[in-house]
Amino acid sequence: MTFSGQDAKMELGFLLKERVHTGVATTHRKETTMTTQSIPASQNHTWGFTGTLEDEAEAAWPIAMATIAAATGQPLESVRAFLDSRHGRQFADDVLNERAKGKDLEQAIYAAAARWMVWTIGRQTSRDYGIPCGLPYLTGFVIHCEIAEELAA
Repeated sequence: MTFSGQDAKMELGFLLKERVHTGVATTHRKETTMTTQSIPASQNHTWGFTGTLEDEAEAAWPIAMATIAAATGQPLESVRAFLDSRHGRQFADDVLNERAKGKDLEQAIYAAAARWMVWTIGRQTSRDYGIPCGLPYLTGFVIHCEIAEELAA
């Protein structure tokens, strides 16, 4: 599933008038085509997103990478850091919950991404992680995981 044009902005609530925080771009203006060769591989096969999805991880990884990158407007390396983190594991739990409702893998990932884009960072989470209040949860944690990985290097 790709996110492009007005349809994706409408489905995920990205319309400017619907955004909680309008100072942060959450989508790319240009449609980008991603191939499996351009998608970074997981560096955490036992934990995070990949470890949680187990048998479905190989099929789910490129879908989740493309979906989250398109939804948040963040680079693939940042999305990889998020999916390899404990927050990626929580995201995978949401995907599994959607699978339990009967959705196929692509629909489940899309639904989880949509939910995480609707949730916003509150005061306590902002204090705990240094993510600005009001930012969509998914965007905030993708950026947070990228920064945390850079600091750990």
